[in-house]
Amino acid sequence: MIVQDHPYFCNMPDDMQYYRPDVFPPGFIEKSMVFALPDRLKKFRRNLWHVRRNPGEDAVYMPLFRVDCILKTDPPPSGLQGPLDVYPFYTRTTKTRSRELDYYVLFIFREKLSFMRCQELVEKG
Repeated sequence: MIVQDHPYFCNMPDDMQYYRPDVFPPGFIEKSMVFALPDRLKKFRRNLWHVRRNPGEDAVYMPLFRVDCILKTDPPPSGLQGPLDVYPFYTRTTKTRSRELDYYVLFIFREKLSFMRCQELVEKG
């Protein structure tokens, strides 16, 4: 996968969880979700983004919007179910008139050093 304008990215860790409403509101279901990051990744909260695929045949993705995050040690958000395991976290996909859209959540970095530090912490799981 190539993330447009971002040479450094890594996947979410397996021990990440999320909170969701009972009923998703209209629009992006992801905007109503809150992800619970393991405490070891607290410095990277601002780097977690929803990423969507650009139209076309190439596997090029672009950042969509920043993920709402808390730490696992923070109090749970009120009015939301969870924590739930991240994979899989969608109950329905977003569709255009002609096709389904694919979305991912990735840590995105502007420099290699942060990428390498986060990747090491993600792999420690």
